[in-house]
Amino acid sequence: MRLLLVEDDKALGEGVRLGLRQEGYTVDWLEDGASAVHALLSESFDLLVLDLGLPRLNGIQVLQQLRKSGSALPVLILTARDATEDRIAGLDAGADDYLVKPFDLDELKARLRALLRRSAGRAQSRIEHA
Repeated sequence: MRLLLVEDDKALGEGVRLGLRQEGYTVDWLEDGASAVHALLSESFDLLVLDLGLPRLNGIQVLQQLRKSGSALPVLILTARDATEDRIAGLDAGADDYLVKPFDLDELKARLRALLRRSAGRAQSRIEHA
C-alpha cells in the first residue's frame, strides 16, 4: 500500500513515516500543499494522510482540489485543529476521517486499516441475503 503523508512538521513527519513503514506501508512524504496537489494529480496512492496547516496551500485547499478532480482517494486529516468547526469543515470538504494531534500511533494505524478496508469494498453498510 502506497500512502502520501503531507505534514510540514519535520519531527512528526519523520516519526509517522517511520511508524507506517514498520507496518509495511510505502510512505511518500511531502511538506507543502502545492507539492501534494501535484503529486496527487500525477501519481497513484492508496490513501492520503493530510495536515491542515500547510505552507503554499492549506490542507482544505488540497482536499478541495483532490475532490474537484473526481478522486475518491481515502483521506485522513491529521491536525492540531481540534475545534468542532474545523472537524466539520474537514469532513464536509471530503475527508473520510479526522484525527487530532497529539495522537497515538496505534490509533492512526487502526484508522488507516479501516479506511483501506472500506476503500477496497470489504466493509458495506448494507447486508444482502440471496
